[in-house]
Amino acid sequence: MAKPAHKDLIASPAEVEQDYRDMLFLRHFEEKCNAAYRAGKVGGYLHVYIGMEPLAVGWLGCIKKGYDRVIAPYRIHGHALTLGSDPVKVMAEIMGRAAGLSHGKGGSMHLYDVEKGFYGGWGIVGGHTPIAAGLAFADKYRNEDRITLCYLGDGAANAGVFFETLNMVGLWDLPIIFLIENNLFAMGTRIEYHAADTELWKRGVPFGIHSERVDGMDVFQVKRDAQRIIDRVRRQQKPALVEVMTYRFAGHGAADNDQSLYRTPKEVEEARRRDPIALIEGFIREHNLMTQEKMEAIDAEIVERVEDIYHQADALPFPEPGEVYEHVYTDMLPEEGH
Repeated sequence: MAKPAHKDLIASPAEVEQDYRDMLFLRHFEEKCNAAYRAGKVGGYLHVYIGMEPLAVGWLGCIKKGYDRVIAPYRIHGHALTLGSDPVKVMAEIMGRAAGLSHGKGGSMHLYDVEKGFYGGWGIVGGHTPIAAGLAFADKYRNEDRITLCYLGDGAANAGVFFETLNMVGLWDLPIIFLIENNLFAMGTRIEYHAADTELWKRGVPFGIHSERVDGMDVFQVKRDAQRIIDRVRRQQKPALVEVMTYRFAGHGAADNDQSLYRTPKEVEEARRRDPIALIEGFIREHNLMTQEKMEAIDAEIVERVEDIYHQADALPFPEPGEVYEHVYTDMLPEEGH
């Protein structure tokens, strides 16, 4: 089993345990979402974060939660949960229930919790990047020391609007971090087939933006890089672009059942040698921070918690038909009698 680097980063056994719990919770929550989709409990589309947990746990653990701003594309369950959104409301939204974060109307791709500093889930690839720039511009205009953390995928890094946005944030020195989650596939298209230059961190260089590539699998290394870069952006009030190398072990979406069309079992097996859960478990064993029995007990506890969340959400009602006219920009009115 591969071992995580940077043993000196561990502040305390309690923090290691919390990181372990947080990542396990995301893993089991996403596994339950996949099961719910296949049971017909989830409509629309579903994208899970299995294998990418340190990008939520590590990076969001280093911002000022509820103060800094976070915006993301549509693989977002882990972001909402890590920022502190009610997990029953998250699951309820995924299942289209009225008590969900977006009143059951947004589903998996459109979670939104402004009280927690989370500005969504956006379904249009790359379309949220100028919105992120707007959030950062507002904070700079008000002389506040907030930062905006904008997640996007490797496919979105090719969007024209992203380059326009980079030009603006570079020109205006906005306090924003663009976090490119490079899991090597834009849906089912390998990066070498969709990007003329596969070193995506270079996207920020022409605009004078601090740019670098970092690891996204070892949560300890992720936290060190995240804290360093976040502190830099907050202190300098200038942007950064970070390519985070990661890997998703599930399909692009829940309906992506034949991944052999774009990757081999051998490739996935090799990537699993750096499964974030396996890495932190290896660290725990190496340093005798927990017994195997305790790790198994934590795992069982979290599985039970996720089951309870699922059943609570499943017991909630769907929105009433008339609610389709609420919380939307329209002059349409329901016809009388409908």
